[in-house]
Amino acid sequence: MPVPPRVPDPAVTGPGRPVRTIVYLHGFASSARSTKAAFFADRLRSHGVTLVTPDLNLPDFRTLTMTRMLGHVGHELTSLTGPTALIGSSLGGALAVLAASTLPARVERLVLLAPAVMLARPGHHLLPPDRLEQWRAKGVESFFHYAYGEQRPLDYAFYLDTLKYDAFDAAFTQPALVFQGSCDQSVDPRAVEDFARVRSNVRLTLLDDDHQLAKSLLAIWADVAPFLGLVEEQRV
Repeated sequence: MPVPPRVPDPAVTGPGRPVRTIVYLHGFASSARSTKAAFFADRLRSHGVTLVTPDLNLPDFRTLTMTRMLGHVGHELTSLTGPTALIGSSLGGALAVLAASTLPARVERLVLLAPAVMLARPGHHLLPPDRLEQWRAKGVESFFHYAYGEQRPLDYAFYLDTLKYDAFDAAFTQPALVFQGSCDQSVDPRAVEDFARVRSNVRLTLLDDDHQLAKSLLAIWADVAPFLGLVEEQRV
């Protein structure tokens, strides 16, 4: 039976109280120096807000796991003070949801950009089933890493570890804005719509864009600024 749409909570649709600590979680095979991270850092700087951008690849991309990344995020959150918002892109969006679910006292608001909330589910992983089997057999697979501009190996342990974490069914009550491209070839827009539909604390905006959301960043910021309690300034 189809799930009826839910009306977003007023805390999602109205301006939020000022959030002075904001952490950006980058996507898979990306980095803290990505285009989106730089964009948000620049906009927040004009409001006197520093964007915290941990490098989730460290110490080594090959041994990357969700468990390690979540530990990194948790350490970052516990070292900060005051109301904290998370901005998560793609896999970083799934991490943001999981962090909000497991550390609710540390996360006040979420901004999710094409969040990979279905990653742990069949048919929604980084590779199709035949290549997943090859990955299992070889124990390692190469992925193009945008931060390094080259192919980098990743152990099969990454895939096994993702199966432990289901961001789609994670329970969290913090207000969240979700921005999803309707032309996304990496994250299924229908899955993100389903994720948002059953949560009254989530407001989804579908955009005519791809996974990178590059051409929509200004429109996204127009919604994100008041959501974070920031008054947007006119730029000359």
